[in-house]
Parts: sequence; C-alpha cells; structure tokens
Amino acid sequence: MSQGLEGVIVEKYYLSEANDTLANLDGGILPVGSVTYRIFVDMLPGYTLQACYGEPGVAGQCPSHDLKIETTTLFFNNEDRGSVHPTYNFSSVDNNTVMLDSWLSVGAGCNGWFGIPKDDDNGVGTAVNSYTPQVLQNANSFTGIPLTQQDGLIQVAGRTPLAVTEIGLTSPTNLLGMFDNQNDGTNGPSFVTNNGAWSALGGAVGPDSTSNKVLIAQITTDGILTFELNLQIGTPTPGLVEKFVARNAACGEIQDSTLLFQSSGVGLNEVSSEKPLDFSIYRNPTTDFLNMVVFASRRPANYSYSIYTVDGKRIENRSLGRLTADQTEKVDISHLAQGTYIIELNADGATASRRVVKY
Repeated sequence: MSQGLEGVIVEKYYLSEANDTLANLDGGILPVGSVTYRIFVDMLPGYTLQACYGEPGVAGQCPSHDLKIETTTLFFNNEDRGSVHPTYNFSSVDNNTVMLDSWLSVGAGCNGWFGIPKDDDNGVGTAVNSYTPQVLQNANSFTGIPLTQQDGLIQVAGRTPLAVTEIGLTSPTNLLGMFDNQNDGTNGPSFVTNNGAWSALGGAVGPDSTSNKVLIAQITTDGILTFELNLQIGTPTPGLVEKFVARNAACGEIQDSTLLFQSSGVGLNEVSSEKPLDFSIYRNPTTDFLNMVVFASRRPANYSYSIYTVDGKRIENRSLGRLTADQTEKVDISHLAQGTYIIELNADGATASRRVVKY
C-alpha cells in the first residue's frame, strides 16, 4: 500500500521591507527583514490530514515525539485582527499587515478561503492592499511571486476549510497565546508540546483534491525558523491511519525527513538574487520510472539529484551539469525495493525534496 504523505512544503510568502513598518501603529511592530513562511502538507489523492501532534509515548514501548515550532527571535502577530487561527474575513486581508499574521490552520488562509501555494494561484481575486500608505508591496524575487499578483487565497464552490480543533494546547499552559494578537515578548520563541495537537475533525483535504496540499501554519519572524512536526493522516481505507514522525520512528510510525526544517538565514541576510529552487515529479507512485521536471529557467545553476531512504541514507547521486532551461529527467527506480524514498534536487547548494513511492 502506498504511504500517503508526499512531503512537507515550506513557501516563503513575503519579505518585509522598511515601507511595511508604516502600518505598525495599527498592525503591531513588524521588524524589517521578517520572512513570512507558509507550511503545507502534501498528500496523495484520497488521504486526509487529521492532526499535527506531539505525544508522550509509552515507557519501554513507544518513544515520545515533540512537536516544535521555534525561532531565534520572536513570532510576529498582527494586533489588529490577528488570532491563533486565520479567522479574519477576506475583506480584512487587504488592511495593514493582517496577511502576515502568525497562526495554525488545517487548510484555511482566512475565514472561508483556502490557503494554497502562490505558484498554484491563478491570480483571480487577488487582494490589493488598501492601507494608506500602501504596504506589502515588496516584489523581491526571494519570495517568488509578489503578493500584489497572487496572494495564495482561493474560494472553492460548495466547500469551506475545516475549523481547527485544539487538543491539550491551552491547559495547563496556554501555548497558543504566543500566536494571539499581541507582541508583548511572550510571542515566542518556542512553541513545543509532547502532549497536544491541532487537528481537523473528519480529516482535511486540499482545495485541489488531486494535488491535495493542506496549509497547516503561517509563521512570520525575523529570526531563524525551525520546526519538527508529527502528522496523523487518514487513508482511503476507513478507520486506517498513518502516523509520520520527524525522529525515532517505532510502533508502526513512519519517519520522514521533510518534517524537519531550518531556514537558511535571518531576514534580509537570507535574500538571494536567485529565484526559489523548484521541481516536480509525476508517475508517482510508480513501479519503474518517474519523470522529474527541473525548472532551471527560473534558477540557472549546476544541478544534481540524490535519492535517499526515509531514514536518511543516500543510495544514489547523479550530476545533471549546468542547466539554464527547463528539463525533464527520466529517473530509473526499477531496481529499488518497494517502499518510500526521498529525491533531493541540488542547485549550487540550494536543495528541494519530494517524496516518491515505489510499488
């Protein structure tokens, strides 16, 4: 049976600049050079996101697993309409810095609207910031498509994103308080639990059920962001679930390296003149070959790719040489044993990865 998690995607959504501080009076102090990250769970069709969790484990049987979202500074919260979940209306997202609020989600980007990667947005209905003077106009290529063109928010006819159900995150300590509408010094730097979760009752599905990407968090910080996640995913078989952990898989759990993340730098120091590294794969799952489309026209560089087992052992490495145009590479995995692997693309030190399944 195929495993349902294809990987975790981290999108750089926006990079704040000096002009964005003009909204500080209404939206709260937003440090220049803050990066807004969006975190998506990418699943195969037919699978559902049930929970992002930490658990204490069972002594002598199953290990504990921490759930962590941390920064070296603090998280930014919008003080106007911000909240621990994206519950503000679309009519508000064009005002001051509400679009950069830090929150946890199970699909929503604001009330009634799904959050999607900007690359997947068709640009229809993009919010135009109405704050005077205008903010959130930075078009630095570090964050890809500008928010003024595609904002990563869509509506789906007949569907609304599920509400977040919180488990063990408010008692005895209100961990969620650090994502509320305040910047009083308690907004970070470490959200950690081994006995709590945010979840979607019935299971969340992406707005496009084929690509099936579910937005689970938006975090804005001018520090180095790290996270360590654990996910429970529902399968197409009723009652059957899969549990993916960042470390120390046991007791039927599946370890996945994409559940661990550390940003490469701090704010403006992280900016590169290169566009984000990107590639796609299709025929996944497959029995023999998969096609890897490298979007090198966006980032000319020396390319190579590696294939890893889910526990991090590299089993193959191949150089593609210097690429300046998009290229489709046919990758032979017919000789590999059945199971799940990570294919990692490298472009002059920058990396991106995708999960592949051989059956």
